[in-house]
Amino acid sequence: MNADVSAAWEKVQTMINDFIALLPNIGLGVIVFFIFFFVGRWTRRIVRRVTRNRRNARNLGLVLGRLAQGTMVLLGLFIALSIVVPSIKAGDLVQLLGISGVAIGFAFRDILQNFLAGILILLTEPFQIGDQIVFKGFEGTVENIETRATTIRTYDGRRIVIPNSELFTNSVTVNTAFEHRRLEYDVGIGYGDDIDEAKRLILQAIRETPHILTDPAPDVLVVQLADSTVNIRARWWVQPPSRANVLDLQDQVLTNIKNKLTVHGIDLPFPTQQILFHDQTEETDGDRSRQREGWPAGTGNIPQRNSIGGSLRKLVQLQTQQEDNGYSQKETGGNS
Repeated sequence: MNADVSAAWEKVQTMINDFIALLPNIGLGVIVFFIFFFVGRWTRRIVRRVTRNRRNARNLGLVLGRLAQGTMVLLGLFIALSIVVPSIKAGDLVQLLGISGVAIGFAFRDILQNFLAGILILLTEPFQIGDQIVFKGFEGTVENIETRATTIRTYDGRRIVIPNSELFTNSVTVNTAFEHRRLEYDVGIGYGDDIDEAKRLILQAIRETPHILTDPAPDVLVVQLADSTVNIRARWWVQPPSRANVLDLQDQVLTNIKNKLTVHGIDLPFPTQQILFHDQTEETDGDRSRQREGWPAGTGNIPQRNSIGGSLRKLVQLQTQQEDNGYSQKETGGNS
């Protein structure tokens, strides 16, 4: 029993002595790792600072900065491990890293997919930081493009985090991709109004609105003969194409169009419906071969239309006849 305790104690002492002997190496390895870590962060900041004022290179700077930082951290980890455990060779570390990479790839497939999609988005630049985009019902300004997800700020002050794989594999509308943006709105006029005059007034109202571009020029065209209106589409261009400018200019344009058309007597009708009443009191009601309204015309004697006034007159006449017949019966009974 004492021999076993002594052997165990000797092993513990050996481990403690080995750890104490490794303390200088551990301290040096930690110092080396932190040096490479801070150098990586410093390199990333330098790259971002150089490309910050260059719109076309901003996203590329983010990619290069993150790759430089990751490379420096990984290199520092290798060197630190080599200092702490001198028996570990660089080839063993690379082999271990390859095996671990395969296992990590299967375990974190979605994370790696978002990472690769983020790298591709930053390199191909379908949109950039500051652009206003629309994605699956979400609309806002791109705040940041990270390697895992992209964050956008909505116009009502909310933050939306979208995985990069979703953005890369689905359609995204970039409203601020170009300097100019065209807006359009359909205006309905009455069928009795002069179309050419209405088009001239709408075009004049657009041109009188401040900040509407003259090149490309605004235009108007008839697009639909609707149930109650003749729809004329007004189209105009604005710059810049940001959401705030678009809403402000659209408000001014539509206000000017409405006022201009109203002053010149152009009707802006609302939807109307015409209701046809069947002659429900006729003896032909329900006879599809003779019913005048609502059924296909038959080959027989089709009854003529009865107006509501005519039906009311008939009703009054029937009541008068019934009252007269009642008085006649009373008089006959009294005489007898």
